[in-house]
Amino acid sequence: MARFVRSAAAAALLRKLILPPALVLGLALWLSSAAQAQPPGTGTLGPAQLAIVVNDADPASVAVAAYYRERRGIPAANVVHVRIPGKPHSLEPARFLLLKKEIDSQLGPDIQAVLMVWTAPYAVACSSITAAYTLGFDAALCRDTCAAGQPSAYFNAPSRRPWSSHGMRLAMLLPTESVAAAKELIERGIRSGFHRAPATAYYLTTLETARNSRAGFFPPAGRLPAQQLTIERLHAEALDNAHDIMVYQLGKASVDKLETLRFLPGALADHLTSYGGDLLGSSQMSSLRWLDAGATASYGTVSEPCSHWQKFPNPTVLLRHYLQGESAIEAYWKSVAWPAQGVFIGEPLAAPYRRH
Repeated sequence: MARFVRSAAAAALLRKLILPPALVLGLALWLSSAAQAQPPGTGTLGPAQLAIVVNDADPASVAVAAYYRERRGIPAANVVHVRIPGKPHSLEPARFLLLKKEIDSQLGPDIQAVLMVWTAPYAVACSSITAAYTLGFDAALCRDTCAAGQPSAYFNAPSRRPWSSHGMRLAMLLPTESVAAAKELIERGIRSGFHRAPATAYYLTTLETARNSRAGFFPPAGRLPAQQLTIERLHAEALDNAHDIMVYQLGKASVDKLETLRFLPGALADHLTSYGGDLLGSSQMSSLRWLDAGATASYGTVSEPCSHWQKFPNPTVLLRHYLQGESAIEAYWKSVAWPAQGVFIGEPLAAPYRRH
């Protein structure tokens, strides 16, 4: 993460896709009015548009997938069965292409997203398995993982139908290292749709300078009364004893004091670091720790991305789409401009700000 790459291409993408300064200055008011303007029940991803992919070689995957299908009312026709023996952390590209073909052959035309119900595999060579599935595997990136990634047409997009509008089926992992923990994660996602409590979105600028590359995109501090949401921007290394978390984002190799925190149902949390998406690795804090601590969805990169902000969730874009009532998988995918190296994990249908 030491190399902080700036380029003309990055600057152009910034100008094209990020909210203009005048809008950023008035973001609190804009977010509030935009969320209130959304018609009830408008177009966010639902059970009928989600396929669940089960690894029949993994009993935990089978058990969690059955529970998820029942609790979320996923149609039986949307269940895809595959076999991946041995729980490899990464797949070779050729093996992955066969797996993708097998999954796609079982999907109907209305499927907009897929949930892979397992922890591993989570990578395809240098790419994440969720991005390789959604965007296609980018072999060129493996020659220099610090290079610019393949732009996502879904970044900050207004569309509510990624497959219909962009030819992209969004992918997310639902980890299954613990069946009990996976079931509780599912329940958090479900609870998020039925009760909205006063909450806070926390954005921390830390002393790890190279990992603060997206701090300029933190939303302005303030209060959004309609959403009962407070936005806080802090200069700190970690939150301590915060009990109202809906969003928690910072740059840090490892985040302390997670055991003191309380995440609300539907909470999103991630840390900008090189290997958060190496879910079962040990070099840096795994993004799984966020789910263990009580978050409902998270994100991390599986290979060295350098400090491109485009390879991580953009805080303003993520919050904007989540407050507009979109689901966790939609908001997270829309927030990453270059997602090839990033793995999306959690309960995809969580939508605490969806109006019913």
